[in-house]
Amino acid sequence: MPDATTTIDLSDVDGFWAAPIRERAAGFAALRESPGIPWFEQPLSHVPDPGPGYYALTRYDEVVEASRAPGVFRSGPGATSVADMPPAFLEFFGSMINTDDPRHSRLRRIVSRGFTPRRLAGLQGTLERTASEIVDDLLSAGECEGVEAVSARLPLRTICEMMGVPESHHRFVYDRSNVILGAADPEYVPEGTDIVTALLTAGGELAALMRDLGEARRSEPTDDVTSALVNAEIDGEGLTPDELASFFVLLVVAGNETTRNATSWGLHLLTEHPGQRAAWLADPEGVTPTAIEEIVRWASPVIYMRRTLSEPAVLGGTELPAGAKTALFYWSANRDPEVFDSPETFDVRRSPNPHLGFGGPGPHFCLGAHLARRQLTALFTELLRRAPRVATTGEPRRLRSMFINGITRLPLTADGGKAVLA
Repeated sequence: MPDATTTIDLSDVDGFWAAPIRERAAGFAALRESPGIPWFEQPLSHVPDPGPGYYALTRYDEVVEASRAPGVFRSGPGATSVADMPPAFLEFFGSMINTDDPRHSRLRRIVSRGFTPRRLAGLQGTLERTASEIVDDLLSAGECEGVEAVSARLPLRTICEMMGVPESHHRFVYDRSNVILGAADPEYVPEGTDIVTALLTAGGELAALMRDLGEARRSEPTDDVTSALVNAEIDGEGLTPDELASFFVLLVVAGNETTRNATSWGLHLLTEHPGQRAAWLADPEGVTPTAIEEIVRWASPVIYMRRTLSEPAVLGGTELPAGAKTALFYWSANRDPEVFDSPETFDVRRSPNPHLGFGGPGPHFCLGAHLARRQLTALFTELLRRAPRVATTGEPRRLRSMFINGITRLPLTADGGKAVLA
């Protein structure tokens, strides 16, 4: 009998990644159950020299082990694409994601000034006020397209206000970040457009915005994160204007993506699982923390990150050569039955829940994880308090991507009526 895994192609964006979620889950289950670590050809790419294929790490323990060995599983050659990108491209779009120590540690120590407990606590009022405005508008409309009207608004405003970006530029930031996140999707980059040019243009415009803002804050600092970063020094070194611009591109893309897509998937999941909605509504204070973690686990907004081996290694009994590319599939690891009971079940009270939705343990764990949790908590608390019957009215339109588990359109309906508890 032929091996069922021979029909699975993780590089097929329009096949495997466009299939229903249950088929994707079944494919990853088959890969996890098969011995060894599978290798796949390089996906189709617009990069002139994308390089060879990659090994797919699909089991939880493999992803954790690789994450804990950053000296061997390196990020510098590229973390967000299995295609080999030009060095200037990596620098521009990846910031510290595409770096290793010692530079990674230096950059992270500086930008961490923007994510201190004091600064995050200071954002709470903005989060609650914005969440209230979102629900006001949702209830007023009754029906809407949920990604732009609900899911994207809170992270966009949070990040822009953190960095001191004027409100008049928020839409500009939103549109450019959509191009970077969805470059392979015709909804964001029309067919026939040169994708590399579109990416560079969007990134360049965001970078120019931050260079101008950084220059202004250098001479006249305020209480925003941009002021803190341009005037911060670690061991006598600060961020260069290019490093600040690159970090901003990373922040508006990565910072928008996790919260936006986790929110969209969460709304869809609550519609599909009314019993879980009822459990959450019955005990909001007790269930909210575990429900937020479960949404992130189930959604796994970042599907994978790439690592490149600096030396030969053995992982899961498979010998991996120096220079090999590996893709750490968090989406699959978060459904590994060796770690999660009934992993395909959406359970708002799941505990423990050691998911990898913010990346694996190690130096590249998501710097904004605590902020994302605060955002999701603020928004779902307000939604379930004032619009407990909010629901999707159709299937989500999913982003064309093997990197981001995104939703581009989500029809929503809501009213202020009370939910019926199951």
